[in-house]
Amino acid sequence: MSATADNSSAAALLRQPGFAQLLMYRIAAMLSYQIVAVTVGWHIYEITRNPFSLGLIGLAEVLPFFCVAPFAGYLVDHLPRRRLGMAATLGLIATALVLAAVAMGWLPVKGVWPIYLAIALTGMVRAFLSPIYNALFARVLAREQFARGAGFGSVVFQAGMVIGPALGGVLVAWGGKGLSYGVAVVMATLALAALASLKVSEPPPPQTRAPIFASIAEGARFVLSNQIMLGAMALDMFSVLLGGVVAMLPAFIQDILHYGPEGLGILRAAPALGSICVGLWLARRPLQRNAGRVLLFAVAGFGLCVIAFGLSHSFWLSAAILLFYGACDGVSVVVRSTILQLATPDEMRGRVSSINGIFISSSNELGAFYAGSMARLLGLVPAVVIGGCAVLAVAGVTAWKAPQLRRLNLRDLQ
Repeated sequence: MSATADNSSAAALLRQPGFAQLLMYRIAAMLSYQIVAVTVGWHIYEITRNPFSLGLIGLAEVLPFFCVAPFAGYLVDHLPRRRLGMAATLGLIATALVLAAVAMGWLPVKGVWPIYLAIALTGMVRAFLSPIYNALFARVLAREQFARGAGFGSVVFQAGMVIGPALGGVLVAWGGKGLSYGVAVVMATLALAALASLKVSEPPPPQTRAPIFASIAEGARFVLSNQIMLGAMALDMFSVLLGGVVAMLPAFIQDILHYGPEGLGILRAAPALGSICVGLWLARRPLQRNAGRVLLFAVAGFGLCVIAFGLSHSFWLSAAILLFYGACDGVSVVVRSTILQLATPDEMRGRVSSINGIFISSSNELGAFYAGSMARLLGLVPAVVIGGCAVLAVAGVTAWKAPQLRRLNLRDLQ
């Protein structure tokens, strides 16, 4: 793929039909997932009134994800990527349909176990979504467009996280859980349509296929041998695992901030809105020099925001804190995504992206389980404040132990 210097401009990227369709797939899939995530959290807490049950949502999703993710990466590297993505979006549709049937009482089941089973299916499906996106990303853009493209990809991803939670909260408050799950079905169908109409050249299949476990191990060795990539992934994993507050928002809303489901949507959307602002800025002015230092300072700011959120008792102050929390996280997302695209050979994008997904899900879903467990042991506020302090420690240790990441200039990877 060739491109002139002008092709790296922001406007040139958005004029490319393949990239625009890929972004449509990403935002529609994210909207479906986020609407379900907000609705499931409200659904289960409404039944159990137990913060620990919110932590179990993360556990129910991450265990199947971990089991499927290594094989998902292998399949992305060896099968037609677009068709595999279409199959994954069908899984999103199936999950939302099952949850709608539970919410509407159409299934003769009781309790929360059918909800957790549906969440487990979501975890298996999610193992394919990001590797598909990352692999197709490299087929629709030239290499010199990756840094700006990662910024736009982050904007679209976070836009889904802004609109999805807000829409989910409004739909639950206005029409109930069944309507919210139904809209998630529609969003997943739009993601399916975007991939079905995407015209992209697929890489030729490998001449010889290594045994599946040897192929997965090859991808793992590649990541573990790259200090910059491994450091960025580990930094994100431990900071969000220890400092994530999103899973506890239903409990904060009802027990501390005293708001309804629409307030949950606002708080879920605030971090993503902050990330969108950062993503737009970095899409127009991509980081090149001192990217590693900027990343480390952003993670430290993330930890400070976690502490401030835990101490706040004002709804709108908490929303403002989460806005800055998301802005700091957005820097990490863009830098890590750019490293992933620039440092990964095309024939290994599926496997490396799956490993990255395991790191991210470790931070998000296991972080949700950790947060729920700590809240049960210590209470909501102490658990969050301690987590924020731990994030500051993670940033300090990473700056000390990963000098290549600390000195990173993205231009050196191009």
